[in-house]
Amino acid sequence: MILFLKFLLAHILGDFVFQPEKWVKNKEEKKIKSSKIYYHIGLHAIFLAIILQFNLKEYWLGFFLIIVSHYLIDILKLYFQKKKTKRIWFLIDQILHVLMLFVATTIYTNSKISFQNLVTDKNLLLIIFLLLVSSASAIIIKIIITQWNPESKKENDDSLAKAGRYIGILERLFVFTFVITNHWEAIGFLLAAKSVFRFGDLTSSKDRKLTEYILIGTLLSFGLAIFLGILYLYTLNLL
Repeated sequence: MILFLKFLLAHILGDFVFQPEKWVKNKEEKKIKSSKIYYHIGLHAIFLAIILQFNLKEYWLGFFLIIVSHYLIDILKLYFQKKKTKRIWFLIDQILHVLMLFVATTIYTNSKISFQNLVTDKNLLLIIFLLLVSSASAIIIKIIITQWNPESKKENDDSLAKAGRYIGILERLFVFTFVITNHWEAIGFLLAAKSVFRFGDLTSSKDRKLTEYILIGTLLSFGLAIFLGILYLYTLNLL
């Protein structure tokens, strides 16, 4: 485990802490011809060597695997990502990097990649409820409140695209987490915080329908998250 954490620390330093934004832009523009991709890989190699205390005689295979795979994965992302798919490819990129770190770790330990240890009843139950809290709840809430849509969107609307949906997903995930960890007081804090941020919408609007629409959506979101949190705990006790 300690070896994996060392590999992960080197990755975080190279990919996040010490990678300037101008390097990222240069890589996206010039791709494989960019000198910054090689600076980036070189920096990874330096951090990895330092964290391994330059003991490359013992860890040369893991070192080689991590550095080469990192280069190939980054090149793959640069050529396949588009403007609209940057977020998806960022996640794919990081998942592949971490997976290769784990593979490199297994060379020196008895750890084995076993999906049987991951696919347990409890893990499947948690995944199901996380999907219910995020995606399924969003659809349910949309279906319920669509009939009261106040059509308040303006031409000069400054709100971010799909921001409301993501805010709703995040707040339900927070509430669900607070319920299953028995931190009910945090739900009140979250509700109060949202009310403060929404105060402008609720007071500046002359349309009473908008106020009621926001309140219904908020209460539905919190209510569903609380209900699913309680249901998860009850179902978990049955396993």
